Amino acid sequence: MRRARFARLVRRALADLPPAFRERMRNVEVVVADQPTPEQCPEGGTLLGLYEGVPLTDRWGGEPVLPDRITIYRVPIEAMTSSPKGQADIVRDTVVHEVAHHFGISDHRLDELGLG
Repeated sequence: MRRARFARLVRRALADLPPAFRERMRNVEVVVADQPTPEQCPEGGTLLGLYEGVPLTDRWGGEPVLPDRITIYRVPIEAMTSSPKGQADIVRDTVVHEVAHHFGISDHRLDELGLG
């Protein structure tokens, strides 16, 4: 049940994105996983989400690309707080962060914007 509830939080966060962003998010798969693999998080830190793909700013013309993938990790987010509202806030922030990477916004720029 926790996984289904968590997936709803992710869907809600995506639905709450401004329409201009949602409309440009074609060919992007958003999935929920329990936790990152050791290869995805080699330093042993906390990884809440991961964007894998070619950012829109790095694409040329109509070149075919594989679908981008955004993964939101349930276990690390649930470990941060047991509060349903707190979890929803973290999911929303993580979704926004990973979607920003799809649009070519770096971690450095997200930090400057207060979204890091």
